[in-house]
Amino acid sequence: MCGIVGYVGRKEATPLLIEGLRRLEYRGYDSAGICVLTNGTLHVRKQVGRVEGLAQSLKTKPVKGSLGISHTRWATHGLPSDINSHPHLDQSGKVALVHNGIIENYTTLRHRLQRLGHRFLSQTDTEVLAHLIGHHLDQALARKGEVTPERVTQAIFAATREVEGTYAIALMHQGLPGHLFGARRGSPLVVGLGQDENFLASDVSPIVAHTRKVVYLHDGDIVTLTNKDFALQARGKAIQRPISSVDWSAEEAERGKHPHYMLKEIFEQPGRVAEVLRRTLRPAKGNVEFEEMALKPKELAKINRLILVGCGTSWHAALVGEYVIETLARLPVEVEYGSEMRYRGRPIEKNTLIVSISQSGETADTLAAIRAAKAQGARTLGIVNVVGSTIARESDADIYMRAGPEIGVASTKAFEMQVLQLTLLGIALARQRGELSPAAGRKLVRELQTIPGKIEKILAGDAHLRKISKKYHQATGFLYMGRQFNFPVALEGALKLKEISYIHAEGYPSAEMKHGPIALIAPDFPSVFVVPRDAMYDKNMSNVEEIRARKGPIIAVATEGDAEIKHKASDVIYIPQTLDILQPLLTVVPLQLLAYHIAVLRGCDVDKPRNLAKSVTVE
Repeated sequence: MCGIVGYVGRKEATPLLIEGLRRLEYRGYDSAGICVLTNGTLHVRKQVGRVEGLAQSLKTKPVKGSLGISHTRWATHGLPSDINSHPHLDQSGKVALVHNGIIENYTTLRHRLQRLGHRFLSQTDTEVLAHLIGHHLDQALARKGEVTPERVTQAIFAATREVEGTYAIALMHQGLPGHLFGARRGSPLVVGLGQDENFLASDVSPIVAHTRKVVYLHDGDIVTLTNKDFALQARGKAIQRPISSVDWSAEEAERGKHPHYMLKEIFEQPGRVAEVLRRTLRPAKGNVEFEEMALKPKELAKINRLILVGCGTSWHAALVGEYVIETLARLPVEVEYGSEMRYRGRPIEKNTLIVSISQSGETADTLAAIRAAKAQGARTLGIVNVVGSTIARESDADIYMRAGPEIGVASTKAFEMQVLQLTLLGIALARQRGELSPAAGRKLVRELQTIPGKIEKILAGDAHLRKISKKYHQATGFLYMGRQFNFPVALEGALKLKEISYIHAEGYPSAEMKHGPIALIAPDFPSVFVVPRDAMYDKNMSNVEEIRARKGPIIAVATEGDAEIKHKASDVIYIPQTLDILQPLLTVVPLQLLAYHIAVLRGCDVDKPRNLAKSVTVE
């Protein structure tokens, strides 16, 4: 949540900061602000609303300087407002700070500082942290007099030792024109290393336009940046972190010809799936080989249970994974919400593999859940999209989704890639355990190789999806239903519609409709059935008949050549034939497009839906 960009170099900071905030706006867009140092004076500009509003105001009241910090906010403490926007200053007005995370004991700290004479302007926990760092710095300066980078770093260290909760901060002091400071605990922060310039940011998206050399900070790290160099310390001692290279370009994070990032990302799915299949499939062996996963065959052979952990869309992907892995590998699989698992003290059985699924690799609840599992001695595998993310670093092994940058807040291609990687994991485990013969493996791999072309065929029917969307975009509620492998797809389809169109939608296993939801059925209440030709087809069709008997409109996602569904559904979206176990890779695509077109027709901000942010790095 929230986006941070900091810059120190020789160029004008303001254009770089605003450009960076635009690239980070998917992390939060309640308000935005910058602070730039000019001739020994901190100039703060901040306001409620989108980054573009801030950019326009800076045209009339510009600020110049080559050192600055900036922030785009997703509100936690305090309503979105000008005064609650970041950056915040300390009591002296000499320290400026932006912050992502939550300071849980901010009320106690605030009361203590107020007793010392501090006055607060906002309702935020962030302003308390700025004052606390300023307080420790003032105490040091009262003894020694002159502000230095070392004393600022010491003040950050002293203040953060008192803090309970999470933070990623960028900080500057008006007496140090060539220095930018950062620190993290529980919220991501990355250093970008340029030529005569360096950056701080919440993730790499604002950095790749200027450099692909990055350093991912770890919890407890404090960094000092100049235009030429950077220095890291943790727990008061100098440390080093590896320099990594970002494997995608700034152009890949642009919308291109598409009106929205979400639509671009939906249409990128065939290419992304094809790339992963090229990297991992071994057709002659009927098997897969992961490039990164460090778990050895002997370790895989010992696994007798999997726990898949995720939140939101990742949890839906985990449900698909449960069905796929149990079917292929005959291993018991459980799916847990990260937010529930982290607190309920779940005992972890011996030889259980914890698989954490997170696009960002920073999801707070998922990260806490795997830490709790590791404390019990469990082995962990992370399925993430961001190289160098915290979950990737803290897991025993990793599988990278290779979805590329996903900017749209409502996840689409990340879900597709998560399901794909879980399917590949299921094949690997099945072959390892002898549950999938080489011949059966080759058949499954051959069919997997056809999936990118079949997704392209679905995308070619986008005009048909737009027509259906026009018919239903004014509905006030939807019911989504599917069975077995396609039940999680129904959940994901309903979530997509809720997220971006604000229409209430619920997903259910089709047979559960009779246990309550059927009461909602009416001529103005559409149902979306995921009903391909699979092992559950006849059962699903019985549920379709029950809706039809109550005059409920039916949108069916069905297999090409299914003439029967035409006579029972109000509208049909056809997908190509594939194996039952691979159907979720296809059936989800039209549901993504349906949600997208309905949201556009309703005039919604598809890429930045209200109240949502891309990466949930706070509780």
